[in-house]
Amino acid sequence: MAARPPQQDTSSPDSVEFGIAALVGYLDQTAVEYPATRDEIVGALGDPEVPYDASGNTVALSEAMDSLPKRTFDSESELLDLLHPVFEEYRVSTGGSLLGRLRSVLPF
Repeated sequence: MAARPPQQDTSSPDSVEFGIAALVGYLDQTAVEYPATRDEIVGALGDPEVPYDASGNTVALSEAMDSLPKRTFDSESELLDLLHPVFEEYRVSTGGSLLGRLRSVLPF
């Protein structure tokens, strides 16, 4: 008897999306036409709280975009490429705090 192959269901509780992967989920649900400004993107998405680490810490998209050197983006890939280091900086800065270290040790 053959075993069933594993399912590629990303909605399982074992799969956590954060950073640009989580942002892509928001972008896929909304039609944003590029080139687009920061305000157009934030407005179209409703300024979501985007998780930036596996512990569920979040940052408002508008706050993350305040760190970017540009205000107009020619494509979704350009936006994601510029936001990746911003989300990474949030992740690293929270991971060094006592609360961040405690969260990484605890199973919830």
